[in-house]
Amino acid sequence: MRYTILIIIILLALPALAQQYSTRTGKISFFSETPVENIQAVSNQASAELDAGTGKFTIQMLVKSFRFKKKLMEEHFNENYMESDRYPKAVFDGQITDLSEVTLAKDGSYPVKAKGTLTMHGVSRDVIIPGKLIVADGNITATATFIAKPADYKIKVPSLVRKNIAEEISVTVNLILHEK
Repeated sequence: MRYTILIIIILLALPALAQQYSTRTGKISFFSETPVENIQAVSNQASAELDAGTGKFTIQMLVKSFRFKKKLMEEHFNENYMESDRYPKAVFDGQITDLSEVTLAKDGSYPVKAKGTLTMHGVSRDVIIPGKLIVADGNITATATFIAKPADYKIKVPSLVRKNIAEEISVTVNLILHEK
């Protein structure tokens, strides 16, 4: 009877023992290259959480946290394109599908894929994002670069400036996750 109770307690405690990693200072940037103009913005305020036991991975950020070199670009981005007051957050909610290939107890660099839903501008799309987890000194750095198309997220670009904004935007993610 004692062993049964002990086993039940251990099984109930296992989810709590799974390592949790997080950050509130993740870096997300994007780059739009056209012959007319290049547009680049950076945010250092992305929040992320990784459950090392299940692979569940969530990233969210306030769209208004992006900073541009030109203040007018930032204003147009928030008011005209992303409608940041109406759609304040961008969120990735998914799973690292091949976390079993990562040895968290050993420093190293591991290619991974994150599969989930990317939501921005009120539109949710299923995505698979290739990336890398770098384990070093008890921390995990998650990096990825992927393409996002404004049209896929119903972001309207007026014909007057269509040549200034690329149809495919390169998005780069760099998150240093610390154990909770």
